[in-house]
Amino acid sequence: MPGSCIIVIPCLNEARHIGPLLAQLLPSSRRLGALVVVADGGSEDATRNIVSAVAADNPDVVLIDNPRRLQSAAVNLAVSRFGGSAEYLIRIDAHGGYPDDYCDRLIKDAHDTGADAVVVSMLTRGSGIVQRAAAAAQNSRLGTGGSKHRHSSLGEWIDHGHHALLRVDAFSAVGGYDESFSHNEDAELDHRLKQAGFRIWLSGRTQMTYFPRNSLKGLYRQYLGYGRGRARNLLKHRLVPKLRQMVPLMVFPAALVAMLTPLHWLFAPPLALWAAICLAYGGRLAWRAGDPKLALAGVSAMVMHFAWSLGFWQQMVGAGVRGRPA
Repeated sequence: MPGSCIIVIPCLNEARHIGPLLAQLLPSSRRLGALVVVADGGSEDATRNIVSAVAADNPDVVLIDNPRRLQSAAVNLAVSRFGGSAEYLIRIDAHGGYPDDYCDRLIKDAHDTGADAVVVSMLTRGSGIVQRAAAAAQNSRLGTGGSKHRHSSLGEWIDHGHHALLRVDAFSAVGGYDESFSHNEDAELDHRLKQAGFRIWLSGRTQMTYFPRNSLKGLYRQYLGYGRGRARNLLKHRLVPKLRQMVPLMVFPAALVAMLTPLHWLFAPPLALWAAICLAYGGRLAWRAGDPKLALAGVSAMVMHFAWSLGFWQQMVGAGVRGRPA
């Protein structure tokens, strides 16, 4: 029956993507009896007009305002308004690519495994030179540190992945997303789900495609936020960084140490070694793909590592100065 599932799309200025995305989702929403909720954070382009036009012809599509503009707030708001009779919540990113049967496969996974949350692998793809290089970096172990949901999976129980489906009762039981997080809210929620005894399944049936930032400046700002969000998560729950996170965390301190090189040359090697590894990795990716332009993947990885490390330490130092955990 309608309302058994809600599909939530947080968006902001997505006029280029929201129309085709809704057209793709409508057939599966009808099959599943799902309500599609577009939570708009105050778009200044044609996004709202496009959604309103689709909603006028489709009663299972609704547009709501998301005054806080955060994705976490968008999902919480949609669940509070429309999740009362729903069993499942499916979160869709407006700027992503999905198979036509994406929602159907998520629900089948939930049925077959009894999982409280189903997450998916997120593979990146780009079109321009910078975006393709960023995608290559994000699809590599250099860029992800071996994070399981950044690579294809046959299906397994994990601690964290890209959010796709959650049982509404599990989502509500832990209080939904923490809206004080602008980044890393999914990992923070996954931690609380695991602490409460809920189970998270990484789908082997489906995945999504993510289109990374198309400029190094945009990539830098994104990973700066990711670093801050990770630090807030660790501080809130008193966690220790994983080994794969500790290496990039040292990039910003290494850069600070390298500023002392005029005093002694031994302050330079840590940063120089990191840069050499990144650039060599980018060269290897370019050679294997037969595309010299992909060598920029090494530079993209350097931007990602440095911004993530800087954001992390900014949050840590700021929390120490304020004298509170986050």
